Amino acid sequence: MAHFIFIAGYLAIGLLLQRSRQFPQNTGQVLNAFVIYVALPAVVLQKIPTLEFGKELLYPALIPWILLALTVPTVLGLSKLFRWSRMTTGALLIIVPLGNTSFVGFPMVEAFFGPEGIPYALLYDQLGSFFILSIYATIIVAIYSHEPGAATQRPSAVAIAKRIACFPPFIALVVALLLRGHPYPAAISDFIDALAITLVPVIMVAVGFQLKLRVPKEDHAPLFWALGLKLIAMPAVALLILYGFGLDQLVVQVTIMEAAMPAMISAGALAIMAGLAPTLTAAVVGYGVLLCFITLPLWYALLQFLVQ
Repeated sequence: MAHFIFIAGYLAIGLLLQRSRQFPQNTGQVLNAFVIYVALPAVVLQKIPTLEFGKELLYPALIPWILLALTVPTVLGLSKLFRWSRMTTGALLIIVPLGNTSFVGFPMVEAFFGPEGIPYALLYDQLGSFFILSIYATIIVAIYSHEPGAATQRPSAVAIAKRIACFPPFIALVVALLLRGHPYPAAISDFIDALAITLVPVIMVAVGFQLKLRVPKEDHAPLFWALGLKLIAMPAVALLILYGFGLDQLVVQVTIMEAAMPAMISAGALAIMAGLAPTLTAAVVGYGVLLCFITLPLWYALLQFLVQ
């Protein structure tokens, strides 16, 4: 579990840099941009060509969508029961279904399963989380960032398609799939490997730099429910769905662990920019990252126990 300790160390570095006056406030965003435009595409190009395609690859592609379909009515039901505000409801509809399947997911999957688990995590993130963020989350922002009765401007299908097609990791995914069976020249392969190895430390330093933990009293209840759904209920549902397909399969274990990831930082940023309960949103993201250092090892231990 040395990799797990490294991840905690990178996170601590990010927290320390956040409190240092030597780094500008947008350092986290700059690091995020490096990950999205450089490190993550490199990992996609490195790992995807090694995949052996089969029906089991449907698990990481479909589970995020199934969880979305189950989570949305749950959040709406809780909102009606507890009379949460429109802003709170909109925020939770974005950040609860969407897990941090890349910025936290990739380092954690590598820590628990080694590099062999990364390709399945990539599929979960690119075919599930990324598409949900691009399509579903954008629509929720368009609906909930306006007062009831106000005109809403939903994104067009063309705008959504353009956003997906121009996303660097998605471009890398398409290229990697097209190049399957064609090995890279040695120099290019070494270059990709050198960029890919920066993913984990840069991601976790960026996460630590952006952690926000202050929570007003009125946000305690939705924070509790959001964390419970994200860190406990969603992976439990994924486990129940996939239990009959063989928990000894690496792809199944990685899919369940990806479902257990905390709320996505990018989804939180989208909700905050739309003015949807920004303090609550930041708390769900921040506390989720910290708590996952407890919940993820427990989920991993449970999976290993069930496999035995």
